[in-house]
Amino acid sequence: MKHVFITGTDTGIGKTITSAWLCQHWQADYWKPVQSGLEEGTDSELVSGLSGARAHPETWRLTQPLSPHQSADLDGVKIQLNDFTLPQAERLVVEGAGGCLVPLNWRDTMLDLMKHLRSCALLVARSGLGTINHTCLSLQALKAAGVPILGVIMAADRLNPPNPANREAIEHFGEVPVLAELPYFEHLTAQALSEFTMPDRLKRALDSL
Repeated sequence: MKHVFITGTDTGIGKTITSAWLCQHWQADYWKPVQSGLEEGTDSELVSGLSGARAHPETWRLTQPLSPHQSADLDGVKIQLNDFTLPQAERLVVEGAGGCLVPLNWRDTMLDLMKHLRSCALLVARSGLGTINHTCLSLQALKAAGVPILGVIMAADRLNPPNPANREAIEHFGEVPVLAELPYFEHLTAQALSEFTMPDRLKRALDSL
């Protein structure tokens, strides 16, 4: 089974849109190990709706839209690494919660979960000002933990279109390839994601898993 773990430089960075786009073009299943916040719908529902991908059940569904360790405390549950086992799929996109150092509990972080699942990380970063620092710090944390890194995907937002200078700096200082640059989707639909094709360099990287 081929799988990739989607992590980010921050929360709200574009991981879920990236996951839906990957599921659609890579023809992969989707799995969100920990869902924090249920009231406004889940990431699994959004990804499945946008990509048509099979979404495997979350291991933990926490009620509050907070860091998993805090939401788990409020729900009165204890998250352990041994709770998590990769679901069976030919290809699987795994989406973490927040950034790579977000805590699962008072001991383990998303980095520990990646190591537990023996995952290769694909880091999602924003395009705008500040991304070089945040991206390189996240890459350093992944490397220090011994987590393999497939590369970086840069996600544009309404105010920050794709930025070639930031991409060049991340590849130089972070010493990893930027495999794709997603535009800002004014209308986020399955068709909009479908029309933005996957770059060959990302296809080759995924094929190498």
